[in-house]
Amino acid sequence: MKKTVSILVLVLGLIVASCGDGNHKREGKPKVLVFSKTVGWEHKSIPAGIAAIQKLGGEQGFEVDATKDSELFNEENLKQYSAVIFLSTTLNVLDAKQEAAFERYIQAGGGYVGIHAAADTEYDWGWYTKLVGAQFRSHPKGTPEADFIVTDKNFGATEFFTDSVWHRSDEIYNYNKLNPDVHVVMTVDESTYEGGTNGDYHPFAWYHEFDGGRAFYTGAGHTDETFSEDLFLKHLLGGINYAIGKNEVLDYSKVTTQIPPDVDRFSKKQLSIGEFFEPTEMAVLPNNDVLIAQRRGQIALYNDATQELKEIASLDVYYKTLNTKGVNAEEGLMGLQKDPDFATNNWIYLYYSPTGDKWVNRLSRFQYKDGVFDLASEQVILDVDSQREICCHTGGSIAFGPDKLLYLSTGDNSTPFNEKGVKYVSNGFAPLNDIPGHEQYDVRRASGNTNDLRGKIIRLKINEDGSYDIPAGNLFAEGTEKTRPEIYTMGHRNPYRISVDQKNSALYWGEVGPDAREDKLDTRGPRGYDEMNRATEAGNFGWPLFIADNKPYVDYDYETGESGITFDPQKPINDSKNNTGLRELPPAKGAYVYYPYVDSKEFPEVGSGGRNAMAGPTYYSDLYPNGGGLPDYFDGKTIIYDWMRGWMKAVTFFDDGTFNKMEPFASDIKVNSLIDMEMGPNGRVYLLEYGSGWFTQNENSALSYIEYNGGNRPPVIDGMIVDHTSGKLPLTVNAKVDARDREDDAISYVWNLGDGETKETTEPQISHTFATAGEYRISVEVKDAQGDVAMSDVISVVAGNSRPEVAITLNDGTAIFEKGVPVKYEVKATDADGDVIDSKNIFVSVDYLESFDEQNMSLGHQQVSAAVMGKALTQGMDCKTCHKEASPSIGPNYKAVADKYKNDKKAKSYLQKKIVAGGGGVWGEVVMPAHPNITQDETRQVVEYIMSLADTGEKLKSLPASGSIVPKPTKDDKVMVITASYTDKGQEGTIPLTGMKTVVLKEKGADKTE
Repeated sequence: MKKTVSILVLVLGLIVASCGDGNHKREGKPKVLVFSKTVGWEHKSIPAGIAAIQKLGGEQGFEVDATKDSELFNEENLKQYSAVIFLSTTLNVLDAKQEAAFERYIQAGGGYVGIHAAADTEYDWGWYTKLVGAQFRSHPKGTPEADFIVTDKNFGATEFFTDSVWHRSDEIYNYNKLNPDVHVVMTVDESTYEGGTNGDYHPFAWYHEFDGGRAFYTGAGHTDETFSEDLFLKHLLGGINYAIGKNEVLDYSKVTTQIPPDVDRFSKKQLSIGEFFEPTEMAVLPNNDVLIAQRRGQIALYNDATQELKEIASLDVYYKTLNTKGVNAEEGLMGLQKDPDFATNNWIYLYYSPTGDKWVNRLSRFQYKDGVFDLASEQVILDVDSQREICCHTGGSIAFGPDKLLYLSTGDNSTPFNEKGVKYVSNGFAPLNDIPGHEQYDVRRASGNTNDLRGKIIRLKINEDGSYDIPAGNLFAEGTEKTRPEIYTMGHRNPYRISVDQKNSALYWGEVGPDAREDKLDTRGPRGYDEMNRATEAGNFGWPLFIADNKPYVDYDYETGESGITFDPQKPINDSKNNTGLRELPPAKGAYVYYPYVDSKEFPEVGSGGRNAMAGPTYYSDLYPNGGGLPDYFDGKTIIYDWMRGWMKAVTFFDDGTFNKMEPFASDIKVNSLIDMEMGPNGRVYLLEYGSGWFTQNENSALSYIEYNGGNRPPVIDGMIVDHTSGKLPLTVNAKVDARDREDDAISYVWNLGDGETKETTEPQISHTFATAGEYRISVEVKDAQGDVAMSDVISVVAGNSRPEVAITLNDGTAIFEKGVPVKYEVKATDADGDVIDSKNIFVSVDYLESFDEQNMSLGHQQVSAAVMGKALTQGMDCKTCHKEASPSIGPNYKAVADKYKNDKKAKSYLQKKIVAGGGGVWGEVVMPAHPNITQDETRQVVEYIMSLADTGEKLKSLPASGSIVPKPTKDDKVMVITASYTDKGQEGTIPLTGMKTVVLKEKGADKTE
């Protein structure tokens, strides 16, 4: 009996083993994928490399696929490969989802081989850098001959060498960020060639087990000839065999990396739009109400229950220069935050610039309870001296850590611009002018001064009575001569937004950097960079002596224009005449992400252009009820953002706190100068948008939060087509919709045909005949199996009237124009309904454009067409009952409306809403009817027509239906566009319709291929 049981257990064990994902060998030959996508330099040897690996596979018994398509980096496809070979790939070759799929592949037991420029790949993906083993730094010119030293012959890629020295020529990389955990099997002797920078120990080939998989890298492989070298091919084969390993089925039960959520699961829930005047910082209260600070001193409350925004307090603040013209002061109400125990103590903290003769920025707290912000309850905590009547850099962000310590950022209070009337200036580099009387141009007096609170992040323990103590671990112990103990980190330019990790107290901030556009390393220093920073302990982060990853500036004499020493980040010296603190500063620490105005090789995710780095919160789903507002994929990730560039990113760090990677966060959400990001008590991410204009109220300023849909998503409609949108009765139309379901559910279609009839189909198309004259609005609802619905746009069909056709004939038959040479043309309109053409309804215009892009050409004429069509619409709708163009009626005439609103920038959107909603009271007691079924495009056309009647001095006149045009282009114009439209009078029961035609003439001699 016991023997039988043992046999059964053995059989069951074999069955389980054979059915699992891993721990058993694949069937058939091993298979490898050669990946050779390049975004930077493309090596000419790649085809030779692919051919050589395919030949090796045929000889050694493994199959080879080759691709440049990164879309193949998905789980299902990668599962089939025993190893993936990166053959001289360069820069960012995978997106966030593809990176995650490749991490999972390695964690499941996959293999990796990197050849040559594989080290010049994915600079902002720390996991990959550890996998490949190093990052490319530079290389000497050409392919020098050198001695390559075999340091380990007990490995498949080197065991066949009979000598310890392999003398050959190749492009030899110098490396950064060498992974100390790799097993180096070959080095290069830098004494045998010129241009090496790694020193006495210069690894060249290595292998290691990493994150569940196996990786091999060789620096060889630059030239075609390399791939015909017998020793190199053996070297490469040994690495491939190591990566293939035992050719086991991958075990995905071991993976830890998650696949990023789809970007279309994120949306923005708008709470308030266009009601803020320079918002700065916000605090989300325990009941989901939001307090918003505005720079000019106002505090607004968004009431979550009533969904209303109102002002609840106004501080008297210094927010503009009083005596200095042409200078934008940035002070005012800069920061706002709630106490960690707000639910019980009702304290709100503000950082602001009080008016008066005392030049300070002040940290205070106030009582806020039951909708009343008590300005009289102020408890002053700390004053930070500030030089006024100058620009720039205030900082001002307030945050609390999980230990309830308060953090406050302060800017360097220095002028970054060139001083007028002097010979030697900063030119966008670090302002270091310590000549007496020029203090605002010397940042060493502030950020580099250990005895000054400007250019710092301050850390305090707030006591119950509003006083503060110095927490242990600040940068300088209490009583240290020439220091301020409040300082936690120093060396900041403008740490405008900060955040603190609510689990481990790591401090994050974005650093707004200087403006120099190019390096002048010998005379001034590096170009400007914005920074993203992280601190887990007190430190000096460099400014104004260093920037980015501790790139040093050069001391500069503003009296003589002579350059001095290059500052040493290990021993920074502040010898400014304006320094009241220590001369020798703590060693400088570098940023974990840094980027200039132009594209960044190290961090290509950040893009290019204007920059303004900000730090947002670190997310943990277990801190919030029901897991919060984001999926647990974001657990431990820190969200960063850039005010100017409009992106948000999620940053992942390794367990030791070093940077791993950044990836897009909610990238489908558009933000307009995002100035603050805050976690709500329920785990929602709130967004505060300043808006697109500076120092003003912006229509696109906004308060919102991010919604995440982790469940079923409604179908997506990519478009709908109706084959006929006008015609004689009976009119048969065929409609077709292009739709899909993101969960691949079956979908059905409910068609609204505009005549009171609806039809449901399982096919994405329908045919319908209209027998009665009228305008019909066709739309379709697309519904998935879960009942979620997407609604198409509405397409208007006019049955009983045919759209006129317009033709433009050029008498010489050519599509070329020349300045000053007349172009003869003739416009004719025809009407399929047989109506007599009214020449007064023909409108002809000419325009000149730079581009040959026909899509852009048409854009310039939409407004003309809209005005013409709008007039026709007013005649076809009930508008004509109440309004005339210029003569009296029971409602205002259109010209009077145009004159009333001609200088109002918001008039068009207001009038569009008025047409839809109807109403009265503006022009008298007569109530104008609503038009709920009119489309947004039709209201736009009507309003364009009305506003065209305003007496602005610019009368839009039609050219005659035939004649000649003498071209008058500007020097940059390459295209002449003639546009003609004709509006008919409509048929009984229908509206008028407009036909339009455009012809494009290119300038004589212009490049026809442009």
